[in-house]
Amino acid sequence: MIDKNVVKQLVNEWLEDKDYFLVDVNVTPDDKITVEIDHADGVWIEDCAKLSQYIEDHLSRDDEDYELEVGSAGLGQPFKVEQQYHNFVGEPVEVLQADGQKVRGILKSVDGRDFVVTVNEKVKVEGKKRPVKMDVDHNFNMDEVKYTKYLINFK
Repeated sequence: MIDKNVVKQLVNEWLEDKDYFLVDVNVTPDDKITVEIDHADGVWIEDCAKLSQYIEDHLSRDDEDYELEVGSAGLGQPFKVEQQYHNFVGEPVEVLQADGQKVRGILKSVDGRDFVVTVNEKVKVEGKKRPVKMDVDHNFNMDEVKYTKYLINFK
């Protein structure tokens, strides 16, 4: 079986002087290798092909037969690494909390593993009979939510 760490090392070598970052590497027991990369401005197919070629040039098919797939982290897929949070500051996101509640709002900021989502919601204001819509900040930790993902808007 191909060592996942060997593949990660190859990917990181190729990424060294580029603005891309590694999202995930997965190697199945039957040697299907899946590599996900991302970039603040999106991933170009040509770069996926170049990374795929680089990996193939450094792995021997004589030693192990493998299947290789290189692609981008899907736009509507949950974030897997901290850099993805940074790339989507100012954009709409959905957070699934550990208790199963979903929060939808604008990703306001990221500080280490903590992040803030601003939600426009009804708030009971003292002296007012009816709740008023206001922007409310919700604080989260990446390790304590089930997922966070970019909310694609088709409007």
